Amino acid sequence: MKKIKSGRYLILLVVVMLLTGTGIYITQYKNQYETLTAENEQLIQENNKLEAQRDYLQTSTVESEDTGYYKWPEIVRKADVLVEESDEEFKMSWALYLVKEAERYNIDPYLVYELLKVETGGTFNPELVGPDTVYGNAYGMSQFMKNTAPWIAEMGELPYEDDLLFDPYYSIQLSLIYLDFLHNEYGNWNEALTAYHRGMAGLEQYKEENGHAKSDYAKRIQNNAEEYKSLALN
Repeated sequence: MKKIKSGRYLILLVVVMLLTGTGIYITQYKNQYETLTAENEQLIQENNKLEAQRDYLQTSTVESEDTGYYKWPEIVRKADVLVEESDEEFKMSWALYLVKEAERYNIDPYLVYELLKVETGGTFNPELVGPDTVYGNAYGMSQFMKNTAPWIAEMGELPYEDDLLFDPYYSIQLSLIYLDFLHNEYGNWNEALTAYHRGMAGLEQYKEENGHAKSDYAKRIQNNAEEYKSLALN
């Protein structure tokens, strides 16, 4: 009887060992399967990312060198020149706005800055009201008259109210729109700047009297703009 019991115990022991070994094998297989499944999912996700990146690069119109990370230091450097040159009369927020917007119109920001400096007598006063003339007064930093500003605003798809002429950002924007229009009209800065100063009819009169459009106003703005440009490069 003892032998029989011992045999049974032996059989039970073998069965338990077999079952235990099988359980370990199943657990190992399950772990390997889960690991391979996770790795496969990760590969699928990485592949989806690569495909999304490829699609973005093929359809995006933004060049990497035009992103703010690369462009912003240059914008700040140019703005710093304007603020320092004006002894901080030209605010940093105005300078940053001017540099960024001038880039959209492909206009030299130093040219526009000098124009604003000349127009305001170096004060950059956004609430400036010009002297009385037969045509009325000029207003704001860019010194537009109320008979001129509305159609320039309309050309730039901007709203118009007289009070907006005292908004420095609005004034800067109007000057860019008008300069862009004049430069497209005449194809050079001598005529464009003289027309800004004297009006388009005044430009024609100036050319008839002098045989050219190189007014002192146009020369000063262009010459000083070149000086500011050299400061930014140093």
